[in-house]
Amino acid sequence: MPSVSRHLTRAAVLVTCLLLAVTALPGCATTQDTAAAKQAESKRILAARKHRQEAKSHQHGKHDNGSKKR
Repeated sequence: MPSVSRHLTRAAVLVTCLLLAVTALPGCATTQDTAAAKQAESKRILAARKHRQEAKSHQHGKHDNGSKKR
């Protein structure tokens, strides 16, 4: 009965491949979620940095104007 053995082997291989595919899918979603979170964090950091630089340049501008009036 080699044909029965061959069918069982093919079924086992198919089940194994399906299980591997199903377990890999959540890992991909987790990686995408992590990448999106890191990108959002980077945007917040860059926005805060820009805000600090603008505030710093405004402070320097006030000091320069004050020293010119003397």
